Amino acid sequence: MGRIIGIDYGLKRIGLAVTDPLQIFASPLITVSPAEFYNFIAGYLKKDEVDAFVIGYPVQMNNQPSASVTYINPFIKKLKKTYPEKHIYLADERFTSQMAIRAMVDGGAKKKDRQNKGNVDKISASIILQSFLDKRSNN
Repeated sequence: MGRIIGIDYGLKRIGLAVTDPLQIFASPLITVSPAEFYNFIAGYLKKDEVDAFVIGYPVQMNNQPSASVTYINPFIKKLKKTYPEKHIYLADERFTSQMAIRAMVDGGAKKKDRQNKGNVDKISASIILQSFLDKRSNN
């Protein structure tokens, strides 16, 4: 069984998280720029088996896609084309940034660490991925 990679996609940064080999829990991995993403993933796939990607998908309160899908959809399309053998799942990403900041506060992170958007993005990716894992295990 391979790992699953969680993705919190943004125009400036992409937060990444990864599961353990048994796909039970998610951990923050790294934050990369969109320009670095495909090189990073290619290198990661050489050293670790990955079964799927879970991408945070922006949805409004009325469950309709938000305006951000205009830049996320091309990313998803390219990811599918680059790795057609990998499953790609979309997960609701509402409130994950606020949840990440709250988790950092509750975990005792210093203000400087909480202000680092890269930290927030990779923790958001972890929350997106863990939510997917929890929902999957409940079904």
